[in-house]
Amino acid sequence: MIELKNIDLLTDPAAQRVVKDETVAVQFAAGDGELMSLEGPNRYTLGDALITGSTGDRWVVSRERFDAKYLPADTALVHGEPGAYRNRPAIVLAKQMNEAFSLARSAQGGDVLKGTAGDWIMQYAPGDYGVVQAARFAKVYRRAD
Repeated sequence: MIELKNIDLLTDPAAQRVVKDETVAVQFAAGDGELMSLEGPNRYTLGDALITGSTGDRWVVSRERFDAKYLPADTALVHGEPGAYRNRPAIVLAKQMNEAFSLARSAQGGDVLKGTAGDWIMQYAPGDYGVVQAARFAKVYRRAD
């Protein structure tokens, strides 16, 4: 397994520009804890978004990032209440890996995520990473170009 550090997909010719299109189910953390995603542990604090995707995958988004990136799927839902949300369309960088790998969710460290051959590295912003399994990637992402 290769350990990736300080990568920048902006300069990687194998990276693609992609957009996610998905409605997710959201609960908000009542306290601190840890959620085990398929790619590794996701620690959370009070108020963070605990998300279940359309493919059943679960992950955590900090409340600050959630508020900027998600909108209620139904106009009757007040932002910040549990329920269905849609991501705001945003272009991110992605690269499919040909071998097993690991990388930290943040350039400053934090939770270490793991992927297998065929999974995708996601770069949401400089120093902000994720891992998406190949089957999920095929269902919820499309090329932005």
